[in-house]
Amino acid sequence: MIQTSPAAASQAPRSTREPELRASADQPIIRVHNLEKTYTTARGPLTLFRNMDLEVGAGELVAIVGQSGAGKSTLLHILGALDAPTAGTVHCASTNVTALSQREASAFRNREIGYVWQFHYLLPEFSALENVGMPLLARGATRREAFEIASNWLREVDLEDRSEHRPGELSGGEQQRVALARALVGNPRVLLADEPTGDLDESTAARVFDILERLHVTHGLTSIIVTHNLELAARCTRTLRLEGGRLHAAGNLSAAGPHPGNV
Repeated sequence: MIQTSPAAASQAPRSTREPELRASADQPIIRVHNLEKTYTTARGPLTLFRNMDLEVGAGELVAIVGQSGAGKSTLLHILGALDAPTAGTVHCASTNVTALSQREASAFRNREIGYVWQFHYLLPEFSALENVGMPLLARGATRREAFEIASNWLREVDLEDRSEHRPGELSGGEQQRVALARALVGNPRVLLADEPTGDLDESTAARVFDILERLHVTHGLTSIIVTHNLELAARCTRTLRLEGGRLHAAGNLSAAGPHPGNV
């Protein structure tokens, strides 16, 4: 009987794990209720969210837009257990993230969450292949297992021929595609992307989003994308605007144009 390591077994596409998806199909994979986040500043309390509610169903691709400083990045951090709310409940990937210890939160992120930021945060001294394989090595996979899986993910983002290049030898778009592969190499259920195309020109941003959108579908992801690009937001399942500490339906964005700036 052939044995498969946990790290390798976790690579089965979401489509091959349909019972898991069916079991939660009528339950939101992300559920936020009465969320509040308040910071203490020299000028007094600063409240970003007050009585915020959010539900995201399995398979949705949700865009969040809003003015700079509205708290979009903070919301992603809370959903991914990188930050804690002041009050309220947060369930993400069937986990009550507000109840996790620091160690549990780290394991949760490695297992269930893929992150992509505006800056790629690739380690400059390592190759693209090594950067993508890092999360699997952290799980305990062997180097052979980790790099075999990482190689497959570089193929998914059309960079199999750049696997031995270091980040400084890659273009901005290529760096962001490596970051996307790294975010998804552990086969998470949820992708959280904070301005993933914000530093890219229009055509490169469109290509990166094309790949993200394709992987969202083929790997059965549930994705939340923070963006100022209304044209890309209009391609998502739905768009929410963060304003006044709450989320609101953003309406039709299809006529917004490719260069909206901040919204």
